[in-house]
Amino acid sequence: MPRPTLHDLAGKRVLVTGASGAFGGAAMQVLRHVGADAIGLDRKPDSDGPVLACDVADAAQVGQVVPEAIDRLGGLDRLIHFAGVGPAVDIGAMPDRLAYEALEVNLLGTWRVTAAALPALLRDRGRVVVTASLLAGIALPFAGAYAVSKRALTAYADTLRAEYGTHIGVTTVHPGYVDTPIHDASRAAGVALDGLVPAERLRDTVLTALRAAAARRPPRDTASTRMGGAALRLARHTPALVDRIAAVEIAELVRTGELSGGELTRGLRERHGAVPDGADPAPSTAP
Repeated sequence: MPRPTLHDLAGKRVLVTGASGAFGGAAMQVLRHVGADAIGLDRKPDSDGPVLACDVADAAQVGQVVPEAIDRLGGLDRLIHFAGVGPAVDIGAMPDRLAYEALEVNLLGTWRVTAAALPALLRDRGRVVVTASLLAGIALPFAGAYAVSKRALTAYADTLRAEYGTHIGVTTVHPGYVDTPIHDASRAAGVALDGLVPAERLRDTVLTALRAAAARRPPRDTASTRMGGAALRLARHTPALVDRIAAVEIAELVRTGELSGGELTRGLRERHGAVPDGADPAPSTAP
């Protein structure tokens, strides 16, 4: 039996969230190239392709636009989620609008769109591909809102599989750090992860998600690279070891001044003894 390829998506009816973003935009290009019938959803519709204006954080928009997209497709074989935000926050502070936005977009946005698409997915024995993150299991400073939303998202995908897995497929993709505009907020706050953790290519995540969509027997969980797969296994099976490694790495980042994002990082630097009590916070190194 021939091995499945992306060309097995030819003729499939596909809905992609975050379709004007880095991951979603690239996925839409590949889907068109292999002959899939794809429609995207995004806050910013793309005039270069069939991307409908839809904020996944807005239940009313989702309730209106998702059925419209499915009607245009004539059904639904695959739902691929890429919509997401990555704010920089202090996890010890009261949740603010950035934390709420992370939950609304990353977790509840995926939930809303899937729920709106579920009748069609059940009818057509379709498949959902959810994009989570390795940070769902590997804690790094100031990515707390993102990590919490993504860990909750993995629980959502697991529960969706438990309740509906007899009739639809559910795959969770766990990408690592990819240099996309989602990190702009962290860069602006001086707490970017550029160069601090192993980087993956955008194509790694996009092709992993599309291969899961094309596979005859899709994986339950998959990382984008071999190194990511090793990190995912460590996070799942030896979380205490991952915690210790992260603690050492964070202390080193503080010691070397990599985390010097002004007021946001002040508390962390004080707890590590890098800023004496009462001293002015170090200036941000963000451009």
